[in-house]
Amino acid sequence: MQALTPVKIIRNYEGVVIVDAQATEDEQKSIFKKNQEIIKNFEGEVNHLDTWGRRNLANPIKKQKNAIYFHMTFTASPEAVAELERTMKINDKVLRFMHTKMDDRLSITKHLEQYREVMTESINREKEREAKFQKKKAAFSNKKSAPPKS
Repeated sequence: MQALTPVKIIRNYEGVVIVDAQATEDEQKSIFKKNQEIIKNFEGEVNHLDTWGRRNLANPIKKQKNAIYFHMTFTASPEAVAELERTMKINDKVLRFMHTKMDDRLSITKHLEQYREVMTESINREKEREAKFQKKKAAFSNKKSAPPKS
């Protein structure tokens, strides 16, 4: 009787990692070198790694109000994702992480195009909000500093 060889399932994944804002650049690089090694050990490949930079958190995590965000796409087996998550849980510098299986019908390059469009829109909305806030702040300070009418 012939033994069946298990079929390796390789899928496209997307990951977001939120790192402690106090983490040094070397610590950040170390996290992603380790992630890359894990993915390669499971016959996967990192396609894209992008930093969103330091951003405010919607809700504080471990009493921190901002953190450094990273986005990555990769191909790997489900076992690789499980190992990535296991190592991130024990790393003190990783505040949160999320890995999502991507739609197999959409290529990674098409997904990245859509991702970049969404990020550009998000950045533009953030800039608009900040400009409105600064305008209101300036108007308020002008009202305060204006002499009272007699």
